[in-house]
Amino acid sequence: MEQSGDWMGTPYQIGGTTRDGIDCSAFTQVIYKEAFGIDLPRRVRDQKKVGEEVVADSMKPGDLVVFKTGVFFTNKQHIGIYLSDNKFIHASSSKGVTISSLDEAYWRKKYRSSRRLISESGDVTSTSVASQ
Repeated sequence: MEQSGDWMGTPYQIGGTTRDGIDCSAFTQVIYKEAFGIDLPRRVRDQKKVGEEVVADSMKPGDLVVFKTGVFFTNKQHIGIYLSDNKFIHASSSKGVTISSLDEAYWRKKYRSSRRLISESGDVTSTSVASQ
């Protein structure tokens, strides 16, 4: 997961996939490929279906963290990667790639689910990414 820190400060750009600008789902996609050799789908709505669901208080480094950030009838979603101590790294629309805390009221309210793709032994979990 050291690769994720190399992206700190990269600006947010909707649809972006490079260090010149990246969005949240491209960020998780790139980090999973670099760190674990796993090809994630491109969109949050597809990424949130891979792996195995885990409860918030059981998250481990590398788990995906999914949020619903839209208001009213919009279905806008956001995704990041859990680090530890209730912190996660993500491509924020206001701050670019940054580390935030799940203890912050905003993120606590918007949190929807967590997904585990890597087992404790370092293997891809039983719900393979390729089958999604």
